Amino acid sequence: MNGQAVAYTLVAAGANLLGAAAVASRSRWTATALEKLIALSAGFMVSVALLDLVPEAITQHGPSAGILILGGFLLVHLTQHTLTPHFHFGEEVHKVTKTVSRSALVGLLLHTFVDGVAIASGFAVGTSLGVLVFVAILLHKLPEGLAISSLFLAAGSTRARALAAGASLGLATVIGGLMTETVGTIGTYGLAVAAGVTLYVGASNLVPEFQAKRDWKLQASFFGGCVLYFVARNLIGMAL
Repeated sequence: MNGQAVAYTLVAAGANLLGAAAVASRSRWTATALEKLIALSAGFMVSVALLDLVPEAITQHGPSAGILILGGFLLVHLTQHTLTPHFHFGEEVHKVTKTVSRSALVGLLLHTFVDGVAIASGFAVGTSLGVLVFVAILLHKLPEGLAISSLFLAAGSTRARALAAGASLGLATVIGGLMTETVGTIGTYGLAVAAGVTLYVGASNLVPEFQAKRDWKLQASFFGGCVLYFVARNLIGMAL
């Protein structure tokens, strides 16, 4: 994996650990701040998925891209909402079982592995796409770390184990990035699968966290995420 992709993947992984540490160290994000971050991330992720990742996947694979994108979409639903009985982004405030926390970790490990694949695949296409994918992923990494760490605490685990769960998500991201270059199949199909995963996380995981709330600031944050994507895309295009 090239040096740029390694650096960006490590930063994304660090955000998982930071989110977990925010819970394990007893510090708290306010619910309002976290919801706005989730809404902003949703807008950015949906935008980068539909306007960059999906078109690039079609360019690479033609008509078969749809199957790969759908596969990535369904894979996240299977691991996070079919096999896992309880999961949502953000901090867990209800008591859950250890089975719930562990199954959520398994689902998120697969998801964060694909995060690394997405970043590396984006940089394989070009620096501009790599940076855009990185930003999209980075924005939801903190809520991801918060979610898994608080799930472990809600299940009665120690703070050390809660922090370790967040760290494992970061490690999975790095491994995903490294394997994209070393395993031919992942390198070939990774970007198309990542397109489906990114679309699912943005539209099906993040949007439902705020869409029913009648708070114009949250809705503005979502549209702001879409605007931020266009601003970032143009600025990165001008800089490269």
